[in-house]
Amino acid sequence: MEPQNLQVLKSRLLELQREKSGLDVVMRGSVVVIGGRNNQPYFSLNKGGKTRLIDLGKMRESLAQQYSQNYRRLRELVEEMTTINTTLLKAEL
Repeated sequence: MEPQNLQVLKSRLLELQREKSGLDVVMRGSVVVIGGRNNQPYFSLNKGGKTRLIDLGKMRESLAQQYSQNYRRLRELVEEMTTINTTLLKAEL
């Protein structure tokens, strides 16, 4: 791989690392709405083969949504970083 292409990848890697460090609270899980007329929001998390629900109420729903979105973004960042680091590692050989 050409040195300029490697530099582009290294630059992108730094961008991803900066974004990763800027993420606030992360939580694996998702916000679900359960109920007929009341439509109560819960945070759903599967851990140890069991689904756990946390009653959020309307006040904490958006906060829990943000935590869940941060987690999904963190996973995306790690995947892209893994791809870049794999390419860089191969170039080092």
